[in-house]
Amino acid sequence: MSKLTRHFLRLDDLSRDEVVLIIERAIELKASRANGQRSSILENKTLAMIFEKSSTRTRVSFEAAMTETGGKAIFLSSSESQLARGEPPEDTARVLSEMTDAIMVRTFEHEILNTYAEYASVPIINGLTNDFHPCQVLADLLTWFELRGDIEGKKVAWVGDGNNMCNSYINASTLMGFELVIASPSGYETELGGEWVRKTTSAKDAVEGADLVVTDVWASMGQEDEAEHRQSVFKPYQVDEKLMSLARADALFMHCLPAHRGEEVTKQVIEGNSSVVWAEAGNRLHAQKALLEFLINYN
Repeated sequence: MSKLTRHFLRLDDLSRDEVVLIIERAIELKASRANGQRSSILENKTLAMIFEKSSTRTRVSFEAAMTETGGKAIFLSSSESQLARGEPPEDTARVLSEMTDAIMVRTFEHEILNTYAEYASVPIINGLTNDFHPCQVLADLLTWFELRGDIEGKKVAWVGDGNNMCNSYINASTLMGFELVIASPSGYETELGGEWVRKTTSAKDAVEGADLVVTDVWASMGQEDEAEHRQSVFKPYQVDEKLMSLARADALFMHCLPAHRGEEVTKQVIEGNSSVVWAEAGNRLHAQKALLEFLINYN
């Protein structure tokens, strides 16, 4: 009997125990790498990577993860593959399933990702859609666990647009059991919610007493024509030193990057003592390794 194919389209495709398992494994793999040891856990495995959106951290982390574990990653740009000539996702999914061990997709509409998952017989991994960015939040959780331990019962403040990162934090709050207070301007709120989620239009309300403060760019990919208008709307939601002072004294600051200093965050905050954005970015590599091992080898 063939094994069940597990996909990672949203963070809550995993259970809490599985998230913790992946985080603990990522910490082990990170420590091994620091000691100069590279485990061949994905030897002779191949990951296909489909990119319909530009990328730095997602591409490099997945490609390096496969290389460092003995596997191979193949980059497929939507403009340079048969997708550009109209080949549908369902056909691409079935073809690549015959040739590779997993498929990472970075695309626009989440429904496109769901189509890949419906027709693929190997794991589909969400490298980012307009609705969710689970790989990034998995790395964020890894960073928190490394520095502070379990996030259960903590307060997390999301400040800014109700975008894909915000949605994945909502998934995380339900799964991991932390309070999430989302501060967004009226008209830019996420439609999602949860028992651990509270929404407000006040950045101060969200950040007060928070253990972790998270933000993102005000205009995501595909929203460039709105950037100028959004700058005026989101100005009260800039994370500066005054806002961060309302959080707990040992609060951490995270940002998925790329960051626009002087817009959603000031230079003083992103370069300050509370900021862990560089460790957060680096942890994409280790979280990806553990996730790939879990999806390819164990399920």
